[in-house]
Formats: sequence, structure tokens, C-alpha cells
Amino acid sequence: MPGIWKTQMNFSQRSRSLFKTIAVVLALALPTALAISSADARVGGGFSSGSRGSRTYSAPPSTSTAPGSTSQFNRTYTQPGAGMNSAAAAPARGGLFGRGGGFLGGLAAGFLGAGLLGMLFGGGLFGGLGGLSSILGLIIQIVLVVVVVRLAMSWWQRRHTPRAAYASADAGAGPGPQTNNRSGLGGGLGGFGFGANNAPLEIKPDDYEAFERLLGDVQAAWSNEDVAKLHTLATPEMVSYFEQDLAQNRARNAVNKVTNVKLLQGDLAEAWREGETDYATVALRFALTDKTVDRNTGALVAGSEQPGEVTEVWTFARRPSAGWELSAIQQTN
Repeated sequence: MPGIWKTQMNFSQRSRSLFKTIAVVLALALPTALAISSADARVGGGFSSGSRGSRTYSAPPSTSTAPGSTSQFNRTYTQPGAGMNSAAAAPARGGLFGRGGGFLGGLAAGFLGAGLLGMLFGGGLFGGLGGLSSILGLIIQIVLVVVVVRLAMSWWQRRHTPRAAYASADAGAGPGPQTNNRSGLGGGLGGFGFGANNAPLEIKPDDYEAFERLLGDVQAAWSNEDVAKLHTLATPEMVSYFEQDLAQNRARNAVNKVTNVKLLQGDLAEAWREGETDYATVALRFALTDKTVDRNTGALVAGSEQPGEVTEVWTFARRPSAGWELSAIQQTN
């Protein structure tokens, strides 16, 4: 009997330590999550989402508007080595530990799960959950797993992405049309985009006007939660992401309002044709007022009444007898 009581007492102590650890981790993570949602509530949620055809896994060339690099896609239907048309019906990726994580995702989940269970029963990286060192051990173990998996996934992606995809970025368009202070996108001039395996595509003044118009129309439809309108402005893939984000807002009883959108500067990164589909990737720096309000009271929940500036890289697609539509949004670094 004494042995049984001792075991139960130790398990109870470990359980309480585990709950304390979870509370600490959540307390540390919650402000970060709120900060992210507050800063990136606009259309696209601050993610890099969508598809750029066969160039989805190649970085667009930098421009004067976006001289830095762009983030890799967090959400895309396109698999490495496949164009958008062949992946249109593919399910959305489930993240690192979701169905789309594959072997590496399962491996990461196994390591993390084993680590958590090991720490719960006293056999973790730092020998249990007895004090502050165990809390730090849990956090460090999670960070190590994420770092290792990211490195492995990066290696896996480089190995399985065709070299031609990277060549297309290196051999992409030269400097796009230069912008000036009087006009927004492209300075009213046309430009060419060239790719290693794609036909060049001329971007004309009317195209730049369409891109600028879509920038405002997409933001307005998003703010009005008008999914039907979004279907006329963006690809089905992009609309699926917008619907997910809108559903999350409704679950929080909040609505994001993006107003006073004004293009400040924009230029062409690259433009090309794949089969019957035209693509144009442009860098956009624009002003906007981004705020999230309570759906019932209208009280400010996140964001600000003051205008701000954002720089993003948008890709537009155009099929025969149709207009341009938003195909991807990428964040800049």
C-alpha cells in the first residue's frame, strides 16, 4: 500500500506540474498570437497564400518596391514540380503536423509527442517537470524539434523542386517599369517578363490599371464579407483561404474592416505565360486603415483607426476570354 500511495502522489505532482507548464506556455504564447492577429488582420491574414503556376516554389525577382525577399507560401494547393492547373483540386495543406505534412510532419509529431510524454513521466530532455528548468526544457525541446524539421523540409523541398523552377526566377524579368511619384503601379508604362521555360508576356497600361483596381476591390469585398464578389476577383484557391479566415473572424464575433486603400508604389517583378494562362507578379506598397471591430457593438478589437502602410507581392492570373484575378499574396521580408 505505501508503494501505491507514493506512486499516485508522484503522478499527481507531475500532473500538477504539467498543468502549470501548459498554463505558462499559453500565457507566453497568447500575447504573441494576439499581436499577430492585430497586425495582420487584413485580407490574406498576413500569410503567403496561393499559387504562381510552375513558379510557386521559386522566389519572384526583387523590385524597387520590394527590394527584399518574399516569404515562402504558408498555404498553397500546388505541389512541388506541379503547376496550378494540375493541383487545383488538391486539398489544402494541413500544416506541419496535418495531413499535408507527410513523412516529415509525422516524424516531427512523433518526436514532439514522445518528448512531451517523456517529460510527463520523468524521462524528458531535462528529466521531468520538477521546476523552472523543466519548463525551459519543454520550450527548448519544442524549438529544437521545429528547427530540425524546418531544416529537413527545406532540404526535401530543394531536392524535389525541378531546377528549371529556380532557373526561371534567375532568368526572370529584368527590372520592371520604374515607378514615379505621380502614378501607382508601373508608372503607366508597359513591361516584359521572360522565363526559361515560359513565353514572354507584355504587361500593358490597361493591365496595371486592372491590378490597381483589384487591389481595392479585393479589400472591399473582404471587408464586406462578400464571398460571391470575391469569387469574381480571385481564384477558387484564394477564395477558399478567404472563407477560412472569415469563418475564424465570425467564430470570434469580429469583423475586419480595411478601408482607405491607396496604392503608393508598384512595379512588375515578372510576367509569363503557361499554356493558356497568363501570370503577372507585381510588388505593391499601399496605404490602408486596418481595424477589427466587434460584430455586434462595433467596438475596436484590434488594429487602429490610423492609416498604415503595407508592402506585399501579389500574383494575378488571366485565362482566355477572362480578366485578371488574384492568384497569390506573398509577404515581404
